[in-house]
Amino acid sequence: MALVTSGNSEFDRDTAVTRRATGIYEAQLSAGWTIIQAVNGGYLLALMGRALGDALPHPDPLSVTAHYLTASVPGPAVIRTDVVRTGRTMSTGTATLVQFEEDGSEVERLRVLAAYGDLGALPDDVRTTAKPPAIPPYEHCLGADSAPGGAPAIPGSTAIAERLDLRLDPATAGWAVGAPSGRGEMRAWFGLADGRDPDPLSLLLTVDALPPTAFEMGLSGWVPTVELTVHVRHRPAPGPLRVAITTRNLAGGFLEEDAEVWDAEDRLVAQSRQLARALGVE
Repeated sequence: MALVTSGNSEFDRDTAVTRRATGIYEAQLSAGWTIIQAVNGGYLLALMGRALGDALPHPDPLSVTAHYLTASVPGPAVIRTDVVRTGRTMSTGTATLVQFEEDGSEVERLRVLAAYGDLGALPDDVRTTAKPPAIPPYEHCLGADSAPGGAPAIPGSTAIAERLDLRLDPATAGWAVGAPSGRGEMRAWFGLADGRDPDPLSLLLTVDALPPTAFEMGLSGWVPTVELTVHVRHRPAPGPLRVAITTRNLAGGFLEEDAEVWDAEDRLVAQSRQLARALGVE
């Protein structure tokens, strides 16, 4: 068996997997990345990305799509990968994550299809109309203990909040003090609390680590992810990231979240779209 990781930060330790056999990995889902009792979907995607990065011949996730089938819980899990195709510049693989009930029965938690390549080998040509989000300076944004009136901008009731250096744009933090704007927007500076610099794997967490846009639309409660697709566009520069998430349509009890992640050099390094259930809608 071989341990697969890339460093000794908390994120690296908690996304480490052990190769038990070709295409089969053991993992320990950490309670440190939970929201209520469920394990965060972005953390799970990074864990799956770690295993796929070992199974495939190319180093970086380019496009990763996950379908979340049942809520994952802290504890042991098994990831099974399959190499679908390998080429000169890209390779494609699938992965499933399963956990086991007390009676030994197997429960599939999520299933992933991913394309991997080498971000460092991509051409430098950039033609874009996208612009970095307008977020106030880091020191003017709201952390866990800096909301107006002393109320926490990011409630500390979830374990994942303690592992993130998250500073919300005050314009999208009204929900935290009982005054949501009604707009489906969330913007923030983002980093890991232990100072680990971002990389392509941690971007899979970043796109799903902010509070749900549903909060700023006046809803409350858990907003579980149904499907999440992430496009990694560039290796991020060291330093804090800026994340902007928008929702344009909440209907039938579901909403979409479109995310952009920008690095310290004003490059769009990741994009994502997810479909989520709005459980606060009757």
